[in-house]
Amino acid sequence: MNAPFRGFEKMNEVYFIGIGGIGMSAIARFFNASGVKVSGYDKTPTVLTKELEGSGIAVHYEENVDLIPKKVDLVVYTPAIPAEHKEFVYYRESGYKVVKRSDVLQIISESSFNICIAGTHGKTTITTMVAHLLRDSGFGCNAFLGGIAVNYGTNFWSSERNVCVIEADEYDRSFLKLSPDVAIITAMDADHLDIYGTAEAVEQAFIDFSNRVKPGGVVIGKFGLERTKELKSQEYLSYSLQNESADVYAANIRMMNGSYEFDVMMPDNMLENVKLNMGGMHNVENVVAAIAVASSLGIDNERIKAAVENFRGVKRRFEYVIKNERLVFVDDYAHHPEELRALINGAKTLFKQKKCTIIFQPHLYSRTRDLADGFAEVLDLADEVILLPIYPARELPIEGVSSEMIVDKMKSDNKRVLGKEELLNWIKENYANTLNKEFGEVLITAGAGDIDMLVEPIKNELKVI
Repeated sequence: MNAPFRGFEKMNEVYFIGIGGIGMSAIARFFNASGVKVSGYDKTPTVLTKELEGSGIAVHYEENVDLIPKKVDLVVYTPAIPAEHKEFVYYRESGYKVVKRSDVLQIISESSFNICIAGTHGKTTITTMVAHLLRDSGFGCNAFLGGIAVNYGTNFWSSERNVCVIEADEYDRSFLKLSPDVAIITAMDADHLDIYGTAEAVEQAFIDFSNRVKPGGVVIGKFGLERTKELKSQEYLSYSLQNESADVYAANIRMMNGSYEFDVMMPDNMLENVKLNMGGMHNVENVVAAIAVASSLGIDNERIKAAVENFRGVKRRFEYVIKNERLVFVDDYAHHPEELRALINGAKTLFKQKKCTIIFQPHLYSRTRDLADGFAEVLDLADEVILLPIYPARELPIEGVSSEMIVDKMKSDNKRVLGKEELLNWIKENYANTLNKEFGEVLITAGAGDIDMLVEPIKNELKVI
């Protein structure tokens, strides 16, 4: 076991229930890289599980007690699995040590310097940006990401430096087990109301998270957050896209061919002519927060600038699938109204004259029910909208809740709900044949379910364009 991480020295074998989850797979890779034997279960094969198998981790896809290892030192499970999961029940009733992913991160973070990024949206991109800036600049870090860094093709890496960059997940209050030295809070919008119940309870959880920052640490919060005064129990820095009232912000922003150039203003420092090769003005704001962290660690300005320019993004975060004069095809993980707002506005700002079509797959019945009005309002920003049926994830259907619920609330006439096969047919028979030849078009796929499995089939239908 790598020296920095106390608490796992005697681990020989670890088993994961739900190993294909983005956060779970990062922990699995952590143990695998440390020389521990790792195996796991997941419901279906994915690109991620195939990568894990390729690195020597055994994965099976049948919920079957006969297939699981019996000599494991630790069982890690995701809260997304049902309580009656056969393998989970077996391990619990047989006296094994069974913990959540968040418990593992808690143990890891107890013995390291931790940069923890939280927020109801933006956290995956900022976490990946911070980890990349520290790695690319030579500073070094251990990274536990909630997305795949395009630069490295992974969501985990290790380093000799005893510094961890951790995506702090608010789901199931997991982030309240972490011990940050630096905490970033990007947003405290109402989400996961199936867990929290009220928007106020969500906000309180983030305030409690800020109070977990170690003495002498710093909280970096987005300018204008609700209840900011309650976040200021430690040193506090605010960041913004370009609001000069914030402590850290971008100035002189220029757009060039889907990239941005800008200056970053900080209380004791300034970076000139920073170049970000990533779409979406919200990503300029995200990198401002990441730069604030890198600068606070004393990393040289020129190294920070070079690292930003080298950053190639996060899989499914304003990811360009196709980019030419006739068609810009963007894939994104956005699954909350405010994430969709940033995504659609970012695309329409970068590509002003192009028609914008979005294909959105709602994620969870409860989120659709709670935020239907917000989804309808934001999707109306696009020129054409196609919704897929709701991706249920861990939930059973809720009567009266469907994608049609969002469509019925929209004002636009250019909207419809299609199944996956109908969608691919529509792409082939309609969309591909009616592209605007003069100005080109923007096509966006968005959602946190399995819509990513449609990206390649859609690309294949459009690749001749």
